[in-house]
Amino acid sequence: MDRTQNPYAPGAGYQPPELAGRDVLLRDAQIDLQRIRDGKPTKSLMLLGLRGVGKTVLLNRLHTIAVDLRFQAIKIEAPEGGQLARLMVPEIRRILHGLDLLLATKAALKRSFGILRNFVKAFKISVGDVDFGIELTPGEGDTGDIEQDVPVLLLSVARVAKEANTAVALFIDEVQYLSPSELSAIIVACHQAAQMGLPLFFVGAGLPQIAALAGNAKSYAERLFDYPEIGPLDPEAARRALVAPARRAGVEYGEDAADSILAITERYPYFIQEWGFHVWNYAEVTPISAADVEATQAAIIRHLDANFFRVRFDRLTALQQKYLRAMAELGKGPFKTGDIAAILEVEATTVAPVRKQLIDKGMVWTQRHGETAFTVPLFDAFMRRQMPVFERHIPKRRSRSPSLEPHS
Repeated sequence: MDRTQNPYAPGAGYQPPELAGRDVLLRDAQIDLQRIRDGKPTKSLMLLGLRGVGKTVLLNRLHTIAVDLRFQAIKIEAPEGGQLARLMVPEIRRILHGLDLLLATKAALKRSFGILRNFVKAFKISVGDVDFGIELTPGEGDTGDIEQDVPVLLLSVARVAKEANTAVALFIDEVQYLSPSELSAIIVACHQAAQMGLPLFFVGAGLPQIAALAGNAKSYAERLFDYPEIGPLDPEAARRALVAPARRAGVEYGEDAADSILAITERYPYFIQEWGFHVWNYAEVTPISAADVEATQAAIIRHLDANFFRVRFDRLTALQQKYLRAMAELGKGPFKTGDIAAILEVEATTVAPVRKQLIDKGMVWTQRHGETAFTVPLFDAFMRRQMPVFERHIPKRRSRSPSLEPHS
């Protein structure tokens, strides 16, 4: 096949050529956005799912829809380490300048700029040499407590948007990396905006533990958001995601070839794009055959091992890697934490800190109480390839202080 015409788009957040199986979610979210624009109450969204299911793709598509509906849209990817305040400031400043052009009166705008300036000062955020040219708004957004100040700031922007007959949409990817206080701040802002009838809509995306994290942050979070679970595509949608882009380019798949790819990828959207991309580059004629799929299998696995899987593996300590290898020894999961500890031949309490570290790094999640599962599809097979021989864990003994040694 002509590689320049390859229709597939493997990558983090790349829009696939065929966004199959997500029509209902996108339609419902667009209705929610329109309701917010019209001043009607609606729940915000938390998109939950494993790596590779297309959460970022959906978040980006919803961002585009919001912009098309004339929302004032903020999009942030949450990094590890608590940087929400720093990331929000330039986005909010941009929005306030845009709203300036839509307003007949400027009182609410000046107040919001003053709160933003307070916020910048309270959190010691550098915004270059730009002077807001606005006096401070005493006592608002200046406590230095993010759980108090972020809601004040976002609500002030939502008030300006309402006066300008528009609305604000806040999109945050990788929500699980928000600190507890940052997540709580977002939840409080959404709750207060709903109570006040202010046009603020939130879309978050991240790993499945977000629902529990949100509930732990604020008990009312379960009633404030809808939590659509984004999983593998259903068989019909998965086939369409694979076959339709090739068909538009004049290339067909043999039935066995398509079946083979969907079985190998377990219908995860990211892996469908990877297999489609590499098989297209290998195949010489249409229809693409099962032999083409089989011939490319080893090369695709090597590519994923060196890239998609490896970048996650290399972030782990030796003990964290060993914990994941113990999980892989048990299969795909989910697993009882006691069973993982038994494979390691230690008490569950001994490796509980390691499990917590892996949850914080987004490598595993707690599906139900006392259970642990991989957040990355097919990671169990990667761990067995990466560490072919499983070695049980032998805790290191701590040497006693010389001062505590018994005297002879």
